[in-house]
Amino acid sequence: MIIKAFIATLSFCTLLACNSEKKYKTMSSSLINVNSGEKTDTATFATGCFWCTEAIFQELNGVLKVTSGYSGGKVNNPTYKQICTGETGHAECVQVVYEPDKISYDELLEVFFEVHDPTSLNRQGADVGTQYRSAIFYTSPEQKDKAEYYKNELDKSGAYNKPIVTEISPASKFYPAEDYHQEYYDNNKNTNPYCSVVIRPKLEKFQKVFAQKLKSQ
Repeated sequence: MIIKAFIATLSFCTLLACNSEKKYKTMSSSLINVNSGEKTDTATFATGCFWCTEAIFQELNGVLKVTSGYSGGKVNNPTYKQICTGETGHAECVQVVYEPDKISYDELLEVFFEVHDPTSLNRQGADVGTQYRSAIFYTSPEQKDKAEYYKNELDKSGAYNKPIVTEISPASKFYPAEDYHQEYYDNNKNTNPYCSVVIRPKLEKFQKVFAQKLKSQ
């Protein structure tokens, strides 16, 4: 909750000062028009196990689609089995297609920093390995600048007891994960203990903190 309040303050106050010094260019190349006419953009985040990340981001109002997958590695067309070795260099992540008119990249970053521990190197809870690292894969100079700005400001604020280790890298090829990983929580919440023990508590906490940003139930 502290992180959420701090980032909200940055969004409406200090970021304005930052923008007055450096005017962002409109990154029209990163925007696409879908059939229904919405103007959309894409963000890619890694917060540990992508089952958790997907379950959280898909609930946000303005988010049209969340796809679990792999990015940031050196092997083409990696499989989940290969990813689990930690040797491909990929991170488990999600690709988020969203409507900037309904939810901003700043707000997505707010959620990103709130729902996982960005000070934990190559692990989240019991999930250990480089595939579980904290990462932001940016698709434009604007996304890069904002991610670095928030990371630096959060570090300077002392919001965390340890330095933030989140990787901020240019987006490389994103490989969608196998079909059974998609909408994993929705499809397995009553059968897989990981869903009830790990994902559900995170999701419930997120729903309380970000209640005003959720899709209508």
